[in-house]
Amino acid sequence: MIIEFVGADAEAAGKSVAALTSAWGYPPEPAPAAEPAHDPDTRGVDPVAVTSLLVSIPSAMLAVADIADRIHKRRRASELIARAQQLAAQQAAARLVREDRSIDLATLTPDQLLDLIADEPSPT
Repeated sequence: MIIEFVGADAEAAGKSVAALTSAWGYPPEPAPAAEPAHDPDTRGVDPVAVTSLLVSIPSAMLAVADIADRIHKRRRASELIARAQQLAAQQAAARLVREDRSIDLATLTPDQLLDLIADEPSPT
């Protein structure tokens, strides 16, 4: 996820959100400058290994893990949105940067934020 800060005190806004995400164990990283080159000799995923992995994990365990993960991520999304709303009161904006547009985090609900992040293409 890329977050862009704009406004009178964008640097302080960035530090504020960085402190929040660092507390979660996710220190900020600079945005990548360009798409990395792909090695033509890289092999894909072994379908037999993937199939055996999927068969070995009961679906009920996956469903419980997904629900627990969503609850955990929703709490973090709420904290991030609350921080963005505080920053908006201080004349700074935190935006979620997407390929086609950027969205003010302060205007989103936790579920909307999680859905937007889930729609992003994988970084790999």
